[in-house]
Amino acid sequence: MALPANIAHEIVETGRLLYERGLITGSAGNISVRLDEDRVLVTPSGLCKGRLEPDDLVLVDIDGRQIEGHHAASSELPMHLHIYRGRSDIQACVHSHAPYATSFAIAGTQLPDNILPEVVLFVGSIALTEYAPPGTDAVGQSLEPSLKSGNAFLLRNHGLLTVGGSLEKALYRHETVEQYARIVHLARQLGKVDSIPAEDIERLERIRQRMDMEKSGGLQ
Repeated sequence: MALPANIAHEIVETGRLLYERGLITGSAGNISVRLDEDRVLVTPSGLCKGRLEPDDLVLVDIDGRQIEGHHAASSELPMHLHIYRGRSDIQACVHSHAPYATSFAIAGTQLPDNILPEVVLFVGSIALTEYAPPGTDAVGQSLEPSLKSGNAFLLRNHGLLTVGGSLEKALYRHETVEQYARIVHLARQLGKVDSIPAEDIERLERIRQRMDMEKSGGLQ
């Protein structure tokens, strides 16, 4: 399959990292990268994302029609395409069943957005979606309330989704949210969780918005 070798390698490596860090098991999880306005490279359905080869990846158009590939595309492809159609600044999506983040999603518990400066600066608010049957168009629709500005989503009773202007950024956000969920869980067991002062939240949000604006504009 004639695919951009560097991007295919990045997707394969991202799947391996997610698998080795226990964020996905079996054939769970999916990863995609938008190659241009019309084409998306996505992981296949039914294969372990930690053991993929570049040839296992599937090339589709923005409407989900398969262009190249020996396997069926991920069943969550509609969710990925919904994001790409709705956000021109997003070039990559990472979805897993990261244990701590998914625990919050299953409990229907919002992750607070005023605890760790790094989360405010590099991720922003983490949306908690309404439940939607996996593998259906409803998953993409469940993102709508936060899609325009959100970079991380707790998919209720499902898992974690992060997005970014590059696969590297989407992965970093994924790791950050999972670590954050773990820290919040542990801190609550200690009985007290302090929050960042409101004025510093505003300062950090301004920095994040400025960084996003500087890195936007065209495909990355």
